Amino acid sequence: MPGQLACPVWRGLGRNASQQWDNRAPLPPYITYIRLQKGWMYLVAILDWYSRFVVSWALDQTLDMPFVLDAVDRALRQVTPAIINSDQGSHFTSPQYLDRFLAVGSQISMDGRGRAMDNIFTERLWRSVKYEEVYLSDYENPRQARHGLTDYFELYNYERPHQALDYLTPADLYLTRMNLLTNPININEPTEQTLTNDNSLILCQ
Repeated sequence: MPGQLACPVWRGLGRNASQQWDNRAPLPPYITYIRLQKGWMYLVAILDWYSRFVVSWALDQTLDMPFVLDAVDRALRQVTPAIINSDQGSHFTSPQYLDRFLAVGSQISMDGRGRAMDNIFTERLWRSVKYEEVYLSDYENPRQARHGLTDYFELYNYERPHQALDYLTPADLYLTRMNLLTNPININEPTEQTLTNDNSLILCQ
């Protein structure tokens, strides 16, 4: 159809990702909601499937496109994925998003409709984030959410052993493979600015 975006759908890629890994690993971005005491925020994370390392993430109070592109741009400054996998949501089918990966030679993969297992690693990440951090912390405002998630992803990447990784941390596996053990990656968000109406924080655009 005219104007319709055509993208390949690679079914079952998630289940085989650990066997396909090289130094340009599949990186899937997905979005989830983060509960506040009064309201919601939205979290996007870009995850290396092989090591479970969170390469970049961003948090915003709206589902507008810039926070997704911010996470993508910071991920691409660190690694060029051979494959980028996502669902078929409007953020991930937009030319702004796709052109960034096509420009560096990444192949575009999208989950098949109704195939929840295609993004199983990211769903496991969301479960860990929410049950180990978000629900326990019960954030009052965006500032608390941002600070809490910054600390959590630092713990998740660098300190917490994963049973599925033979009790290594994601950073042990990811940084060893990327030959960056002496140069740790900073995945934290960029400088924040204060809103004048409620003193919460948003990403600088």
